[in-house]
Amino acid sequence: MNMLHKNKIKDLNDLVDIVNELRSQGKKVAHSHGVFDLLHLGHIRHFEQAKSLADILVVTVTPDEYVNKGPHRPAFTHEIRTEALAALEMVDYVSVNRWPLAVDTIEMLKPDFYVKGPDYNIVESDITGGIASEIDAINSVGGKFSVTEGITFSSSTLLNQHFSNFSAEVQEYLNDFRSRFSIDEVLSWMDRISTICPMVVGEAIVDEYVFSSGIGKSTKDPVLAVLQEGIETYAGGSLAVANHLAGLCDEVILVTQLGDVRSIEDFIRKSLQDNVKPYLLTKSQSSTIHKRRIVDRYTGNKLLEIYDMSDHVTRGSDAQSLLDNLQTLLVDNELVIVADYGHGMLTKESISLLCDKAKFLAMNVQSNAGNRGFNPVSKYKNADYVCLQEHEVQVETRQREGDVRAQLIEVMQRIDCPRFTVTRGSSGSIHYDESSGFVEAPAFAVRVLDRVGAGDAVFAITSLLVQLGAPWEIIALIGNVAGAQMVSELGNSQPLNRITLSKSITSLMK
Repeated sequence: MNMLHKNKIKDLNDLVDIVNELRSQGKKVAHSHGVFDLLHLGHIRHFEQAKSLADILVVTVTPDEYVNKGPHRPAFTHEIRTEALAALEMVDYVSVNRWPLAVDTIEMLKPDFYVKGPDYNIVESDITGGIASEIDAINSVGGKFSVTEGITFSSSTLLNQHFSNFSAEVQEYLNDFRSRFSIDEVLSWMDRISTICPMVVGEAIVDEYVFSSGIGKSTKDPVLAVLQEGIETYAGGSLAVANHLAGLCDEVILVTQLGDVRSIEDFIRKSLQDNVKPYLLTKSQSSTIHKRRIVDRYTGNKLLEIYDMSDHVTRGSDAQSLLDNLQTLLVDNELVIVADYGHGMLTKESISLLCDKAKFLAMNVQSNAGNRGFNPVSKYKNADYVCLQEHEVQVETRQREGDVRAQLIEVMQRIDCPRFTVTRGSSGSIHYDESSGFVEAPAFAVRVLDRVGAGDAVFAITSLLVQLGAPWEIIALIGNVAGAQMVSELGNSQPLNRITLSKSITSLMK
């Protein structure tokens, strides 16, 4: 890197000191902030106008972890983006921001002008509400908010059209989708789901990741010895489904069970979003389900998974308590989302009650290492919508190979349900409605860190959209964007959020 350009790039704290010194010399400072993922003529003219307002122009960029434009973004790391900006003559200093918004940065720098591009002429059009907060921040430090004029380009559009990191197949799909649906039409369905108050029913699971490094073979046994280096714990199972829904809906009801041995209740209550109303029932002589994964710190590979649970079926007074709560709550709820992980919470009686009384029943009946073969979707006689992984369809039909469409038709002969989604990992998803047939969509993930929880996210958001009657093409796209977002994060560390997801969809469709 050119030394002159390198000297423009500053740590944020150092930049604050520099700006304070310049201000003491009577210099006026303009501040611009954004992602700037692909520099184009619109940016150049924006920076020229911003510089004309002041003596010094400082630019801050959004760090990679806060770029919420979809799983395929940013195309360039913040190191590359800052280097590109530093090469511009009109830019005096560049720094990487520490937060999603520039609010704290504005309060630290106290610029005379905070300058945004013509996209922000209408403050209300910003779905995040972030620009309003930034305007409040610049006003609070005595500065002025300014919007530049000129040609409006979109980095997202340019990247999608000319620098896409998607395969030709995915690009063709997106081009066809854009030709048939507008951004506003897709986002209108995202707005509608906020009014639904879904009820989630299913097992609570605590997911723990134990990060370790191999230190060699044990001297006494033929096993690998590892050194524990850190632990991260997340709310999984029905807790994760409820948290995803809480980021999309105004209110969520959760009916689940905790064990009376090692209940982990304090952690679970703290992990739930504020707008989740939990009914935490008891499963006696049980521990709350706790799945511990031993992970190699260097590669991210999972070495071992340990289940701490008692998976006997709920019985006695616990079973009656579950029935009583469901009977009461089913009366007023329009959408019931059952996340059945096959660990014994749901009895035959509770399943029958759900099938008979739920006004709209959406289900995911999971096949996992702890229940494989013993938790088929056909134990439910009916549903309005079922979301399964491909291997769960194979388990139900006892067919490891074959056309998933034919297998799905066979599943439909075992359970009275008119609508299905089958997630297929890197192969995308297949959706079926008996009134309109099959719809397929590709996967959008370009970076896979952890697949745990991705199916729960797809299940959560597609259940809302199916209940509303959204077009299947839109359901498929939104669901797969949600899945791609989840696999780029560790476990359920970042639940779905309507604003973030809407921005990802917008970026993908430009």
